[in-house]
Amino acid sequence: MSAREVAVLLSWLSCCGLAVWRYSSNSPNYRIFSTRSTIKLEYEGTLFTEWSVPEICFVLNKSSPRTELRCSSPGVHAIKPIVTGPDEEERNLFVDSSHTCFLWYYRVRHFFNNLTQVISVWVYDPENADPDELLGSAEEPSINSIVLSTQMATLGQKPTIHTILKRKTYVSNEKMKKGTWHIMVPMTRDDALKEIRGNQVTFQDCFIADFLIVLTFPLLTIPEIPGSLPISSPRGSQLMVSWDACVVASVVLVTDMETFQTNDSFRTWTRIRVPPGSLSDAERRSVADVIVSRDGVFFLTNGVLYQKSFRGFLKLGRILNLPNGGIIGISSRKWCWVKYLSKAKERRSNFAVWTENEVYLEYILLKFTRLVTTTELKNILNLSVTATLTIHSVEYTGHPLEIAVFLSYCTICTVTKKIFLVIYNEDTKQWVSQEFTLDAPIDSVFVPYFIFSALPGLILWNKHSIYYCYHNFTFTGILQTPAGHGNLSMLSNDSIIHEVFIDYYGNILIKMENNVIFHSKINTRDVVKLHLWTNNTTRAFILLSTSGYTYFLYALDNGTIQIQDYPLSLEIRSVAFTTKDKCPYMAFHNNVARVFYFLDKGETLTLWTQIIYPENTGLYVVVESYGPKILEESHDISFEAAFGHCTKTLTITFYQNVDYEGLYDYFEMQHNNTGLVMVQLRPSEYSKTCPIAQKVFQIAVGCDDKKFIAVKGSYLRHQPSKNLKVRYIGKKYGCPLRLDFTEKFQPVIQLFDDNGYVKDVGANFIVWEIHGRDDYSFNNTMAQSGCLHEAQTWKSMIELNKHLPLEEVWGPENYIHCFSYAMGKPGDLDQPYEIINSSNGNHIFWPLGHSGMYVFRVKILDPNYSFCNLTAMFAIETFGLIPSPSVYLVAAFLFVLMLLFFTILILSYFQYVKIYRQYIYKPLHNPRKHKKN
Repeated sequence: MSAREVAVLLSWLSCCGLAVWRYSSNSPNYRIFSTRSTIKLEYEGTLFTEWSVPEICFVLNKSSPRTELRCSSPGVHAIKPIVTGPDEEERNLFVDSSHTCFLWYYRVRHFFNNLTQVISVWVYDPENADPDELLGSAEEPSINSIVLSTQMATLGQKPTIHTILKRKTYVSNEKMKKGTWHIMVPMTRDDALKEIRGNQVTFQDCFIADFLIVLTFPLLTIPEIPGSLPISSPRGSQLMVSWDACVVASVVLVTDMETFQTNDSFRTWTRIRVPPGSLSDAERRSVADVIVSRDGVFFLTNGVLYQKSFRGFLKLGRILNLPNGGIIGISSRKWCWVKYLSKAKERRSNFAVWTENEVYLEYILLKFTRLVTTTELKNILNLSVTATLTIHSVEYTGHPLEIAVFLSYCTICTVTKKIFLVIYNEDTKQWVSQEFTLDAPIDSVFVPYFIFSALPGLILWNKHSIYYCYHNFTFTGILQTPAGHGNLSMLSNDSIIHEVFIDYYGNILIKMENNVIFHSKINTRDVVKLHLWTNNTTRAFILLSTSGYTYFLYALDNGTIQIQDYPLSLEIRSVAFTTKDKCPYMAFHNNVARVFYFLDKGETLTLWTQIIYPENTGLYVVVESYGPKILEESHDISFEAAFGHCTKTLTITFYQNVDYEGLYDYFEMQHNNTGLVMVQLRPSEYSKTCPIAQKVFQIAVGCDDKKFIAVKGSYLRHQPSKNLKVRYIGKKYGCPLRLDFTEKFQPVIQLFDDNGYVKDVGANFIVWEIHGRDDYSFNNTMAQSGCLHEAQTWKSMIELNKHLPLEEVWGPENYIHCFSYAMGKPGDLDQPYEIINSSNGNHIFWPLGHSGMYVFRVKILDPNYSFCNLTAMFAIETFGLIPSPSVYLVAAFLFVLMLLFFTILILSYFQYVKIYRQYIYKPLHNPRKHKKN
């Protein structure tokens, strides 16, 4: 926001309503708030006299309502304005003594020809930066930033881009140019969360703070079309906002004047309007809800759903399997899970639509399906047929595959009703009734919001109170202030609840319509009132930025919007200092580096978490999981006490203990032991002042579709055709391995995932030649391999499974080992042993009479190795002797040779006869001619 925009905003905010005061710093999002920072104080009102500040702090102009403050000593500093009327509230500002003084600045250029992005990075000092750098609109570094970045580079500084989900690292391959580093990264949707990090290099005892960014495919806003008309909410209504759960910078705002869209957290924005004649004036001003998704922006107006996209403005109805009217609500996901495991082939839904009696789900490309009706729900829940059951609301939970449906139930629907909750899993297609019942007045409306946690938990609110249901609905109640007030309207001049904001750190902000803000923490039961930040007549909304910080969004009466950073952490600490609220522990650490883990057969996941707390408080770490019971856990606890503090470390190992070998129902057993498990680690006690309330992550047990195997040294790229005529196509099959025909060969199988090489495979595997060649064998016999009965072979397995194609006759689902007397018949143990692994010494060898080309497929045979059907192809070319001749080729060659011989013989005969006749009928010498006299 420019200086002029700030002045306009403050002037507009101060024109009416109660007086407020706030503070700011040059560091965006208050990331640096230390003794080095310039703190700007701003008072809005007409009763200001001067600022009250501690002696160790210096104020530039004590009698100015807008001035600057510097505090030379770290600590808590009480600051407030002195006014002629009632006392203004006092803030306790926490000024840090951090050695972090500099920040990273970045700009992005997109290259669609190779789907890459070039990130230009430089260092800047917020206290000496250009205004454009502070506003985030600079396209190149300022002179000060060029000098600073060059100096840091001289000292060894070099930024890198680290991705949070896939743990990849990108560095600059070029030298610094004009104080800027350039780093190329691929465009991606599933690894958008990135962090700019630097080396531990100091300049003037100052470090650079790491910077979290969200970088995905470029997002476009719907362009404004000249002549279009505004679409808005009813006159006098509060702001209405929808955002993309995984790209929080993509937001749609509906006011009572216009609709706005942004893809950069409202640093820039456009208006969304509709074509003339598409809606009546009343319909255009009656937006009841809005959702933004990859398919466009969806408006709910007078019970009808509309879509605004790049293709135009469309009314959705029966043609898309939606009702033409009667829609009472729409809902989208609040939490981002980029990766998840789904056993169902269908993709998960984008948002839900519901009427009083039906629920619909929207999938990609505007595909709507009806999920359930209230009649079907009565049968599922065994409810009375005569009772009245309607859909109250639908909300996506914190689980990536679950949808919650709240039902209003009553028999005599005059005074009260009961609200039930059922959860639908999009993967298992099952409905589960929850231990949740709420008695409420017949005309009451509750808004649900599921929290970010492993166990299902949510808060609900009406106009005045907040209900909480935590720990899988076992910990319930009404949020109350320390004085025991549960009606928040009584503490905010009878204003009603407008917005509830929840972030990934467990903070809950309740904003009233008059902009009074209350704060709570998930899994706690109390709420406190924060300092007033915004005028009570300002239309505002609290949002989350791409860096994980909060900001205020203001809709001004002149039809424009503004944003302002909100120091949530500082405001919480200020109130907590007054209420003496302290976090019960000093530190809560863990090594959970990802939000998504894959666990395959035979693998374990070991994590640790540590809590440090004062003696005699008895804290510990709670491990909670939600989902199918397919994992076992082992816990190991270590304890240490010293200097009045205790350190408790918990090591957890997740694993499966299932033997899949020799099972008749192999595939069913695999299916029953795969799924998605949500896990969270949290302290046994915490308060609103604790920075992190819990750590939530997923463990997916099953097949990672990014996992594959390859034979070391083989460069096959595509699956070759199944033509019977063998013709080796180098461009298609790749380069084969060339071996001397006397050389034995054991394939080295390597495992890969989307991050590259993982490890060599030590499990049993089998090979077969895809064109049907069988002129190869194995050097080990069954007896040499230690078999106690006849082992499985390709011949025996083909005989047992004649109805199956070759690639399916033998695999982990029917593998039986040969190392037990109890299984199989003794048989002939001098046969070749056709199973290979890295340690059994079994090799493939080749016939000694000729060279040849072989294209093999390899398959992992061990049923306890992976949930994936791991196969690969490789080619072998043997050389040393001439290639083995073909019978047909030899016959053809002999036929051509004989034909050529007889042809030459016949031609020679006729040539001989011609010459013979010539010499018989002509004299050998011509007679001499005599010369006449």
